[in-house]
Amino acid sequence: MPPIKVLIVDDSALMRQVLSEILRQEKEISVVGVAQDPYIAWEKIKSLQPDVLTLDVEMPRMDGLTFLEKLMRARPMPVVMVSSLTETGCQTTLRALELGAVDFVSKPKIDVASGTMELGAEIVEKVMIAARAKLRGAGRSHPAAPPAPVRSQALLQSTQKVIAIGASTGGTEAIYDVLTALPADAPGTVIVQHMPAGFTRSFARRLDGVCRVRVKEAQDGDRVLTGQALLAPGGYHMAVVRSGASYSVRVGLGEPVNRHRPSVDVLFKSAARYIGGNAVGVILTGMGADGASGLLAMRQAGARTIAEHESSCVVFGMPREAIALGGAEEIVPLDRIPERIMALLRTMSHAAPA
Repeated sequence: MPPIKVLIVDDSALMRQVLSEILRQEKEISVVGVAQDPYIAWEKIKSLQPDVLTLDVEMPRMDGLTFLEKLMRARPMPVVMVSSLTETGCQTTLRALELGAVDFVSKPKIDVASGTMELGAEIVEKVMIAARAKLRGAGRSHPAAPPAPVRSQALLQSTQKVIAIGASTGGTEAIYDVLTALPADAPGTVIVQHMPAGFTRSFARRLDGVCRVRVKEAQDGDRVLTGQALLAPGGYHMAVVRSGASYSVRVGLGEPVNRHRPSVDVLFKSAARYIGGNAVGVILTGMGADGASGLLAMRQAGARTIAEHESSCVVFGMPREAIALGGAEEIVPLDRIPERIMALLRTMSHAAPA
């Protein structure tokens, strides 16, 4: 296979140099050019035909978001954003993912050059994943109001039922699509999205502003409640435990699992242990195998399980592994997952507590 052609777009000469050095160490990647602003980048895209773009969020003449939006309309291509770990940077990055960026890398707050070099393996991996990713809804924007909710038929009021969701690359938009379609009285929902510390709080707030269910970044001891979704904080594992007649979450450090913290397997295996047949497990788009064995454990414990169909995945990795292990009871395109979740929950309405 020919190497992946990458164009680096960043107004910082230092960052252009650092990113070039990192990517050139990988034999499967060829850095075909660099650009210090979007206008130069556009000309180089036309002449060099790169496979992947790394794009700085904050640049002169035209900011990264504006350029990304124009690019996705004119010539959709895989983009990895390079962003800062500030509140504004987090919000901008989430907007970039909404506009069609495949993934992002966060710049260290201090000593950017050496800090970025330490992220070398992550940067290389994300560029290589982006090259194989399927672009979803390039240039799409979210509607002002969420879609009509899937009917609950009042069978779901019990806090005994729990929805557990896991995702990675492409997952922020997939989670948006699922949560905005759930009714306000949906069962308590627990979510792991692979994301660094600092971004999950912004992501939860963004979701909370558009969903009928409440969405918050989880804290240790939070109860799993009807009409609320808890998002695992970046850098921490989240597990569900029995708490009297209902459930709560434990949030803590621990060693990374499948190279991830939070890990989908940690969440799913806790759901298998403590919730069993009263849970619905959903594995969405993402690279790797995190969550595959956990989804199988949930199914073996009596839970109903769903894997996202390849046709709608940005990266068909985690769902593929879950399907291969036999963990997925149903394989469903993203736009049908909310209705299938609620349909499965209705069939569980008289299940005995775990």
